[in-house]
Amino acid sequence: MSSMKNYIEEANKVLMRTYNRYPVVLDHGKGMHLYDVDGKEYLDFTAGIAVFALGYNNEKYNKALKHQLDTLLHTSNYFYSVPTVEAAKKLAYVSGMDRVFFTNSGTEAVEGAVKLARKYYYKKTGKAGGEIISFERSFHGRSMGALSITGTKEYREAFEPLIGGVRFAEFNNLDSVKININENTCAVILEPVQGEGGIYPATEEFIKGVRRLCDDNGILLIFDEIQCGMGRTGSMFSYQSYGVKPDIITCAKALGCGVPVGAFAATEEVAKAFEPGDHGTTYGGNPFVTAAVNAVLDLYEELNILENVNTVGPYLSLKLNEIMTKYSIIKEHRGMGLMQCLEFSVPVDDIIACALDSGLVLISAGKNVIRFIPPLILEKKNVDDMIEILTKCLDKLY
Repeated sequence: MSSMKNYIEEANKVLMRTYNRYPVVLDHGKGMHLYDVDGKEYLDFTAGIAVFALGYNNEKYNKALKHQLDTLLHTSNYFYSVPTVEAAKKLAYVSGMDRVFFTNSGTEAVEGAVKLARKYYYKKTGKAGGEIISFERSFHGRSMGALSITGTKEYREAFEPLIGGVRFAEFNNLDSVKININENTCAVILEPVQGEGGIYPATEEFIKGVRRLCDDNGILLIFDEIQCGMGRTGSMFSYQSYGVKPDIITCAKALGCGVPVGAFAATEEVAKAFEPGDHGTTYGGNPFVTAAVNAVLDLYEELNILENVNTVGPYLSLKLNEIMTKYSIIKEHRGMGLMQCLEFSVPVDDIIACALDSGLVLISAGKNVIRFIPPLILEKKNVDDMIEILTKCLDKLY
């Protein structure tokens, strides 16, 4: 078998250089831990970027996928399948939405949500050209449509011209939303907790204010719950903790816990704007990926995932606050549930590299922010172990 070094050298010859990968070749995982090809163990505080909510190698999840593998993988959406119907029912129930469309990814979920909003506007007004309000620091994906509503200029400018009719407001500033509304505005899209932008939760006043503005102006409200949803902030979807209901939601990541699946869901009134031929996907919502969704939603209930997040989340918050008081280079601690961060006054690359070398997987959100988005099966002991390693790295470097 090739050594880890050889694998990395081979990868760098054949894969496009679109990622700054860590110099580790992972082989398998179990629970909260990952293992590389040389057998080294890593405590995982990234969950595959908020994907592996159930941790690695959950036996019941694996069994459900193996069963579906032996039954039916794919049929196309010309036919119905039992896993897809069951998954849609469960997702509609936990989200409070009425109708669901399954996609292959979060980016595709955003694309579909934007199309649905524009089609709803077209049917309501009889004209095309519905405009979208998004937010600075937001991240909605890297396809051309999703990129168009992503609020970081550096991500967009090399790929312009993107889709038009997009305005960017300031997050948590209701007045900035008001001044961007016009007669052509069809939707506002926001992450209730901004993820890639640095873990910024919406204030309750702001999110309720946006809902009122949308109601008063006949505008749809889209919540992007791809990273902050599926229990990560302590509610199944983070908007539920604010007591606000959107017209459309997007979700992915933990929805499949490793299987590539996303979804957008909408109220009945909005969903009926789509007619046959308006949207489609070859693989989206096939029996295999929706068998995964079914297993995930069942296991969330069986394992009391939300209860665990609401127990361990405050403990993580306490420990991050404690570590912040010890080091002057830590400027701020932000987040909710098991979606938290520390913002530093220095770049965090060296800290993350030290942690990785010490058996702890962390990732950044920008140059100066370390985010903590572990599997939702996290225990207090895991938090203590993480803090111990992080403290040693900070002491070593600073």
